[in-house]
Amino acid sequence: MNSRGILVIGAGRSTYHLHKYLAKYSERNQISITIADLNLKAAQDMCFSAHSAAIKVDINQKEQLDALLENQGLVVSMLPAHLHLNVIRSCIDRKINVITASYLSEEVKALNEKAKSKGVTVLNELGLDPGIDHLSAMKMIDDVKAHGSRVTHFESFTGGLVAPQFDNNPWKYKFTWNPRNVVLAGQGGVVKFIQEGKYKFIPYHKLFRRTEVIDIDEFGKFEGYANRDSLKYRETYGLQDVLTMYRGTLRRRGFCRAWDCLIQLGATDDSYQMPNVSTMTHRDFTNSFLAYNPHDSVELKLKQYLKIDQDDVELWERINSLGLFESELVGLDKGTPAQVLQHILMKKWKLNEGDKDMIVMWHKLVYSTSSEESKELNASLVVIGDDEKATAMSKTVGLPLAIGARLLYEGKISKKGCILPVHKEIYEPILKELETLGIRFSEKEISH
Repeated sequence: MNSRGILVIGAGRSTYHLHKYLAKYSERNQISITIADLNLKAAQDMCFSAHSAAIKVDINQKEQLDALLENQGLVVSMLPAHLHLNVIRSCIDRKINVITASYLSEEVKALNEKAKSKGVTVLNELGLDPGIDHLSAMKMIDDVKAHGSRVTHFESFTGGLVAPQFDNNPWKYKFTWNPRNVVLAGQGGVVKFIQEGKYKFIPYHKLFRRTEVIDIDEFGKFEGYANRDSLKYRETYGLQDVLTMYRGTLRRRGFCRAWDCLIQLGATDDSYQMPNVSTMTHRDFTNSFLAYNPHDSVELKLKQYLKIDQDDVELWERINSLGLFESELVGLDKGTPAQVLQHILMKKWKLNEGDKDMIVMWHKLVYSTSSEESKELNASLVVIGDDEKATAMSKTVGLPLAIGARLLYEGKISKKGCILPVHKEIYEPILKELETLGIRFSEKEISH
């Protein structure tokens, strides 16, 4: 057993179950856990063990980071993705293994050879999405390949939603993770995927009108919109010759069409600062994107601009429910349209006390057997949170990361370098333990 401690950098809302798991692990094995965050109170609130200690840290200050890394056997970085690099560099220099839930960036990937030469494992993309999606996808793919079959199509969708009994707004949605990422979803590049051997591209302004309908047993129909770049997962999953590779995000039906209205309005734009935000009301914000007409109401102008028919009651109910026409001050001193919209939405889509969120994941894998018979395998995962703190999002982000951290700390992951959890020695034990914690997939096979 490693005699050094475990350092967790970050104490945000998605880390609750990570810290709970590591606290139990530290109690059983007498391991010190250091929880570091810029917000000391947040770090203190995640100290669930007598072996846990909270510390305030600014990881941009090199001397503070260096002091933190002393006598650590493993670092779990729950920082925003753009802040991982300095931590990972320092860990590699000190021969400390490190694990994150974030996407493997090109900058981190460039450290691969150095990490290998130092005998260090930098395990990335081990949360929910990315994370559990990799674990479950690779198990399905490897199982099919082990029987001599060839994967021809792979689709995967994940959604962070609100549990059905708490979806008490017309959007059937509340924020369960970073609201900014929700508002900016789909921006920053053309969406790319391959379908039946044909490359497909969707520009941002059309993304939320090109959706798929997904039916999950016992939970009904959802709609999915495509994620930014599905093509890179052909290499990640060893499916270079696959005919269809499509990854997307799930929402309840009707969400995407209504969200598209906000995009067409210009309310999700993050490229410029709006003037006079400090004195702006919700109604002013909405009106700022519409043509000047002193005689028509803001509501009428919006309907005309977005071509919303008078009898399109459900769509109008969703838009009206956001409070976009209220005379309440936004409550920001400055901001881009996207930042202002986010602030307005956070007033309406917050998880209330007692609310439970829901994670939904769905895979579709089509394969050709050695006898050229085509078969389809579906796998679905639904996880319901316990309350507004012990969320399903926290479970599905934090638990695979925590289990991976334990395996890495105990020396049970042999791969070195900057890696993903797509190897059997990683995904198999994590999936098995997740099942004991209530996170398990349901599979069904469909003959074509």
